[in-house]
Amino acid sequence: MPQLDPTWYVSQLFWLCICFFTLLFFMANFIVPRIADILNRRQNKIDEYLDKAAETKRLAEESLAKYNLALSNATKEANEALEVTKKELEAEITSKQNQLAQRLRKKVSEGEAKINQSKADTLDKVRDISADLATEIVKKIGISGVANENIRKVIR
Repeated sequence: MPQLDPTWYVSQLFWLCICFFTLLFFMANFIVPRIADILNRRQNKIDEYLDKAAETKRLAEESLAKYNLALSNATKEANEALEVTKKELEAEITSKQNQLAQRLRKKVSEGEAKINQSKADTLDKVRDISADLATEIVKKIGISGVANENIRKVIR
């Protein structure tokens, strides 16, 4: 094999150096700068995305804080509105109950008055009937001298 022959070492070493330095020159001047440029652009894009993500996160946190504030305000307003409505309804219920109580008292009073009137009328009729009956009894017993008016006075 000629590669292992020491007479060719110098020549092989020469061509090795020329190929190595030529490749080194091309790598250093053309390929490595392009790779470095691509890596820099990639890192810039990643940084840009991270900045956008951080900004989006900050905006989302601000929006969440605004939402929570609006929600608490809306809840507070709703509770206040419910309290006002509750008071209004309680007042209306009290008013309606008072009106109903007044109507019931009036109807009870009217009913009592009718009952008292009926009672009085019935008592008057019972007295009249009792007077008539007493008069008839007195006539049948034979005491005809007692006046009708005296019997009626006694019964009343």
